[in-house]
Amino acid sequence: MKLINRNGKLWITFYHQSTRYRRTLELDDTKVNRKLATTQLIPELIYKLNSGKFFETELQQKIPTVSEYAKVSLQLHSQSRKASTSYDYETSIRLHILPKFGKTRLDKIKPSDIQLWQNSLLEKLKPRRVRNVRATFNTIFSDALRDEIIIKNPISMVKTPKLDKIEVKSFSFEEMKKIISMATGDMKAFTALGFFTGLRSGEIIGLRWEDVDFTKQEIHIKRAIRMGTISTPKTRNSIRTIDILDNLLPYLQEQYKLTGKHKSYVFLNQDDEHYYDIKRIRDTRWKNLLKECEIVYRTIYQMRHTFATVMIEN
Repeated sequence: MKLINRNGKLWITFYHQSTRYRRTLELDDTKVNRKLATTQLIPELIYKLNSGKFFETELQQKIPTVSEYAKVSLQLHSQSRKASTSYDYETSIRLHILPKFGKTRLDKIKPSDIQLWQNSLLEKLKPRRVRNVRATFNTIFSDALRDEIIIKNPISMVKTPKLDKIEVKSFSFEEMKKIISMATGDMKAFTALGFFTGLRSGEIIGLRWEDVDFTKQEIHIKRAIRMGTISTPKTRNSIRTIDILDNLLPYLQEQYKLTGKHKSYVFLNQDDEHYYDIKRIRDTRWKNLLKECEIVYRTIYQMRHTFATVMIEN
């Protein structure tokens, strides 16, 4: 049996019938406590091993499976995460973690298991998504480590996959003008807002008319919508006030004629409700608009990059 230090606490590690056991003694690592462990606790543990009482205790203190502890981990952070973030974590757990490790005890997962699992994910998912899933699993292990259920986090011993270099494909000035001019209905104001303010797509569909001050020519960014959830913008600094540029003003005034009477959101769907998620616009109307303009497809987020590029150039 061997005494080890973990975060200033004494742990004991030993093998029994080829199985390794690691348990906390719930004592600070001091000379006095090491002597106590050596003279009293370890002999008592050896007695329990020989008499079989140790394994009776083990059954009462069963180490949870990934599925069991994932529920605990989600609950631990339920009050500190945005609803959209919680949704991402739950999705990662359900789709990518539980199918492989759901029934496995936390202390039985080795770094090699994590590496093989990560490799398999990289065959079907982009590196950025794999990093997000990995971060979710890492949180579960970190919570278990803090609760002294496990002694090591196997993910910490496996390298994080490198990100693919993201190619920024801003729209040219001519492309920007063509997209706005060929847009119809509320897509005209939507694209004008994207190109002339640099707002994130979730912030655009989260705009209410009360946030738009035509007198001062200002827009107050207070919320964003993602997967039906209304929350604050991405970061604390994202709650901000921006100017309505002169070339944006007429598009907002025309949009007000379409939805202003409802005194709710700037952009409304066919049921006069706010959009559930940007996917509803991206997967149909945005794709079709670029196709009509004969412009190679780029994500909606490239409008934000285009705005930044124009601001730098000017």
